[in-house]
Amino acid sequence: MGLFSRKPKAPKPVSVSANGAGNDSASVNSEGSNIRSSSTTGHSRIQIHNINRSSAGSVPQTPLTPMTPHLNAMSSRVNLPKPPDPSLDAAGYLRSLGSVRERSKIVTDKALRNSLNHFDVDMAKFPDIVSFVCGIIKRDFDPPFLSIPPHGRYQHFCVGGRDRVTNLLATFPDTVDGTEKCRRLIDLFLVSVLLDAGAGTSWSFKSAENGRVYRRSEGLAIASLEMFKAGLFSGNPANKFQVDKEGLKKLTVEQLAKGMQSRPGNEIAGLEGRAQLLIRLSSALASKTDFFGDDGRPGNMIDYLLAHPTTQASSTPIVVLPVLWNVLMSGLAPIWPPSRTAIDGISLGDAWPCSSMPQHTPPPTSPGFSPFPNSQSGPGAAPWESILPFHKLTQWLTYSLMQPMQSLMKIQFAGTELLTGLPEYRNGGLFIDLGVLTLKHDDMERGLQNYNDYCRRTGTKGVEVAPMFEPSDDVVVEWRGVTVGFLDKLLVEVNKSLKRELNGGELSLAQLLEAGSWKGGREIAEVSRPNTKEPPILIDSDGTVF
Repeated sequence: MGLFSRKPKAPKPVSVSANGAGNDSASVNSEGSNIRSSSTTGHSRIQIHNINRSSAGSVPQTPLTPMTPHLNAMSSRVNLPKPPDPSLDAAGYLRSLGSVRERSKIVTDKALRNSLNHFDVDMAKFPDIVSFVCGIIKRDFDPPFLSIPPHGRYQHFCVGGRDRVTNLLATFPDTVDGTEKCRRLIDLFLVSVLLDAGAGTSWSFKSAENGRVYRRSEGLAIASLEMFKAGLFSGNPANKFQVDKEGLKKLTVEQLAKGMQSRPGNEIAGLEGRAQLLIRLSSALASKTDFFGDDGRPGNMIDYLLAHPTTQASSTPIVVLPVLWNVLMSGLAPIWPPSRTAIDGISLGDAWPCSSMPQHTPPPTSPGFSPFPNSQSGPGAAPWESILPFHKLTQWLTYSLMQPMQSLMKIQFAGTELLTGLPEYRNGGLFIDLGVLTLKHDDMERGLQNYNDYCRRTGTKGVEVAPMFEPSDDVVVEWRGVTVGFLDKLLVEVNKSLKRELNGGELSLAQLLEAGSWKGGREIAEVSRPNTKEPPILIDSDGTVF
């Protein structure tokens, strides 16, 4: 048993009604589950069974971390800084963590009224999603579900039930203290998360350590780990187990392609974008010495956090989450592509104009334009109000980086309730594949044409055709906004459904993401599209968003 390990749960079949899943019959043996959609009179049922989790294609055995899943009570004892006033600092507000849930609520409220621009909404099917997710949780974990770890990158390193992080820590000599171990894991996790955009359908990674082949998020995790252990990201000859400004500065697209085994027939999506992201990370690390130190290491943020005046010193240090958020948002701001949304020259990162948000209508004599001239405008809406922030990768980083800090440094975080569900295609795909969201006809036709154009442009042979859009497309932005709000609603309903099993406790949103929604989105995609296992809406990714 490793540092984060849990005992495997005995197999137990679960049958969950899922009327929106379709009636086609499919058998899938991957990602740690066996799902069969079998036709029955008048409805379809999704049957979920555990299988042998030791196979290379399985979902990582979710290990137990010593993180406390319910830190929200600390907020009553710790004063959290408020986000900036958007009327005074619109860019600061839209870059804040608190803005994500607040702004997504506007789109979610429209969804609950079935008033979205791109999707029809059938809330009568929401209970099917609740049942499906509860079935997966009960299949994989014993009540009261205390062994469910919060969502984080760590679990992807454990694909096949092998705790590679604990194994890595065991290779360090005794002279490496706990703080330096934590720095090294932060280095690794940060690079791994930044590389964790959708890999595409054709890419896989063969581990040099065991010869097994991994795909998707687990494949990206193993690839990043093996590159890290080889010293690809280090510019320090005395320590190859680090990421620093010098190591990233010398990184080339060719080196990353070799490290990720990307080649003709095994291309990874967005290779150039991923490489440029890491190269820009070098500049960010060099320019933010207060966060990352003179040697420009992500792991040096641990020293900044512990020394911050808001950190409550005790036997268990308490870090205010917005402080960590500021390190990631401000410290990593230069890495995002310059084409992203900006206000007054300040890049907002993962934030996009959305037609479902209030639209600014300038006076006829004033220069300016609305990207959605036919959208309904709110009275006196300011220009910033049309922008919908997500900061998915930064939130994914936050979830992931808290794990080594809590495990190795016993740090706790106040304000974790500010984090939202991750608006990405697995969580979002769950609501489409089970019928709550249905793409409208005109958008479906446009998306299918986009996919055909993509296939011609890239020489890809379409196996299972699905609509495709760029990350900035209004369809995708609206979908992601609804996903944030629906994940909050899903948490409430799942906790109600599992009330007896929880025995007075509650699942946190981070636990729901780990054990239910993300896994459920992946598994229902396998049923709906068994050949490609892709989400119901494809993203023409540049390697920096999904």
